[in-house]
Amino acid sequence: MTEIQQRLDAALALSEEAERIVLKYFRNTGLQVELKGDQSPVTVADRGAESFLREEILKQFPDDAILGEEFGEQSGTSGYRWILDPIDGTKAFIYGIPLFGMLLGLQCNGENVASVCRMPGTNDVVYAQTGGGAWWQIKGQDPVQVHVSKQTSLSDSLFVFTDVECWQTTDNQDVLLRMADTCRLARGWGDCFGHMLVATGRAEVMIDPLLSEWDAAALIPIISEAGGVFMDWTGETTATGGNGISTTPALKEAVLATLRK
Repeated sequence: MTEIQQRLDAALALSEEAERIVLKYFRNTGLQVELKGDQSPVTVADRGAESFLREEILKQFPDDAILGEEFGEQSGTSGYRWILDPIDGTKAFIYGIPLFGMLLGLQCNGENVASVCRMPGTNDVVYAQTGGGAWWQIKGQDPVQVHVSKQTSLSDSLFVFTDVECWQTTDNQDVLLRMADTCRLARGWGDCFGHMLVATGRAEVMIDPLLSEWDAAALIPIISEAGGVFMDWTGETTATGGNGISTTPALKEAVLATLRK
């Protein structure tokens, strides 16, 4: 077993355990919500899940580095770096909507090589490693390999997006309207859930006008191994571009052209 496979197996097992922490607070009427310095919400579920993941990762791989949304960066010496977002879609989580996920990305010498997106509210997980394909498992069923849609026309595509506030904050609401006008259907099924819809062939385009590294790093191996394209708004595959698009190779240029009009 390779070192990457060992870490991917650990990510799957640990995220399943961390899921229990998150679900303990999901739809809990006593959940307390705090606002961070950037006014984004955080809860005890976010912090508890990340604390658990960091502690267990360092038990198994003590020389690995870790970057997490809630507790920052910890250096390492192995060349491996974990990038964690314990609840991607905290707003959905707070409102009792199951379209939130847990993102665990793995880098090796700066390359995004494996990742897990676990969706506690919908009982499924999508994961991938470079050269190993992308896999989707619904709880209680065997995993199946997944591929992006074969649709070749934006006018026949499902476009999903994150919350409207992000588009307004980044002054890109005109792009949102253009995409909605161009595509067959537009729905706000945002955050990592939207990207997983693209990876599993259920949607053709997901666009985020505002992304942090911990939001994006886990998306790259999954989308790429599903045969898709993850890129920032300049067309570069990167987790640090500040925004992100998941789509199919056939639609890549049409999406970028629509953004640039």
